Amino acid sequence: MRLTRRHSLLAAAALAAPGIASAQGQWSPNRPVRLVVGFTPAGTTDIAARIITEPLSQRLGQQVIVENRPGAGGNLGADLVAKADPDGHTILMQTISSGAINYQLYGQRMPYKPEDLVGISLVTRVPNAIFVHPGVQANTLGELVELAKRNPGRMNIGSSGVGTSLHMTGELLKLATGIDLLHVPFRGAGPMLQEMIAGRIQVGVDNLPSVVNHLREGRLRPLAVTTKTRSPAMPEVPTTEEAGLPSVEATAWFGLVGPARMPREAILRINRECEAVLADPAVWRRFEELGGMRADLAPGGGSTPETFDTFIRNEVAKWSDVVRRSGATVEG
Repeated sequence: MRLTRRHSLLAAAALAAPGIASAQGQWSPNRPVRLVVGFTPAGTTDIAARIITEPLSQRLGQQVIVENRPGAGGNLGADLVAKADPDGHTILMQTISSGAINYQLYGQRMPYKPEDLVGISLVTRVPNAIFVHPGVQANTLGELVELAKRNPGRMNIGSSGVGTSLHMTGELLKLATGIDLLHVPFRGAGPMLQEMIAGRIQVGVDNLPSVVNHLREGRLRPLAVTTKTRSPAMPEVPTTEEAGLPSVEATAWFGLVGPARMPREAILRINRECEAVLADPAVWRRFEELGGMRADLAPGGGSTPETFDTFIRNEVAKWSDVVRRSGATVEG
């Protein structure tokens, strides 16, 4: 009788513990899950997070709440998650900047290491778009390059922050052409686009999802996308390769990661539910309309924690080399 009572008490304690796995290895959150976004609202990272939160909440049985923590090219939000209680209730919408580029760019100033975070699911990949204010006398990327060569150091190029793939796309453009553009970083895509539309920034680079409506409605003029193939969201816009600059290639990505010591059961559960959300045609249609591309890391499509971790390691190596060649640095 004492043994039975003891087992009952242990079972009750296990059920009460936060985010603990059941005897069958099934993990479920027992309170709302924070999905941290390291950038301001209205940018692509924020958009990608908000597309999946409602269906992911339904599948997890707890509300998934977006929490914007912008700053340092996404590092502030990523560091918050890296140091969070690894019980599955705090995760990050990781990006190419805080997940790959920034390790070389910030060097010893990085507040966390790649091994402090673990991959869960790659949500989507998107092209970057290079565009100009309508007042700029350039209708093609080639015309922009010629204009910049005639006005060295007199034109600026905006991005959503130092270390973002948008910043590095600008650096790749400068490396490939020898032009001199002044980089103007912002704390997110929203503020940068506001300044561009107002005419205070001449050239911009942004993830296609957060700028596509401005491009479609003529507030800004698209010159090229940075993927190897044209985007179905804007098929009339040529690629950088078609513009004669194949080295200016960058695919931004967005995926869920968590603290390194997250329980394996929590990682697998969130991966399973996220992949199910992305398989829903209605959800995926929203990504496609904005230029999103499927992960396709795993043999059957989608991604696993293992394939996403391998993908991140390869991205760290690739962008560390680009940062070194560009000579890009962080001020201060």
